[in-house]
Amino acid sequence: MGENSQHTATQKRGIILTVGVLVLFMVAVMAGFLNKMNQPRVISDAELRLNGAIKLERPRILDEFDLIADTGNAFKTTQLEGRWTLVFFGFTHCPDVCPTTMATLNNFYQTLDEETQKTTDVLLVSVDPTRDTPEQLHDYVRYFNPEFAGVTGEFLNLKRFANQLNVPFNKVPLDDGNYTVDHGSQVVLINPRGHYHGFFKAPLDPAKMKLTYRSMRATFTG
Repeated sequence: MGENSQHTATQKRGIILTVGVLVLFMVAVMAGFLNKMNQPRVISDAELRLNGAIKLERPRILDEFDLIADTGNAFKTTQLEGRWTLVFFGFTHCPDVCPTTMATLNNFYQTLDEETQKTTDVLLVSVDPTRDTPEQLHDYVRYFNPEFAGVTGEFLNLKRFANQLNVPFNKVPLDDGNYTVDHGSQVVLINPRGHYHGFFKAPLDPAKMKLTYRSMRATFTG
């Protein structure tokens, strides 16, 4: 009887051990699956283009520029280093394209995981420095997201910066004596070296932006 009890106890321990090993194996498989799911999918340049993103064959080094942050402090080329920056050229009096784009950028930003958000900046560069004071720009961009920032400066400095990123803008007089500003609607991507890396074409789609942005980050050699 004692031998039977001992044999039964041994069997139970064996079953418990087997179940424990199976559970740990299943947990490990599930953790690996979830980790793989969270990894960015690397896609080809052709797929990037199909999803509205263009990656430059060779990132472009930017010339030095001297602009003004929406805090009133100087904003220089070196401040683009160390993080990924999405740059959009617009202005606070823009009636449609700019608020739509800023709202879309916020939607895109919200889809990113916390770690990616920590190394992603969104920057609105004003094409209307006459009316867009740093204070006004500050309030405007943070209406869309408190983490977003704005930059303004002298017209010629803004124009030089925009030209380096292939973003056109021009002041257009209106019949009432006022004016508006026509500008490119693409969103430019600056890599952590501070170089022009690529751009996202309008119309923007948050899901496609997330796919292409994460892929370009994953293939960046730094």
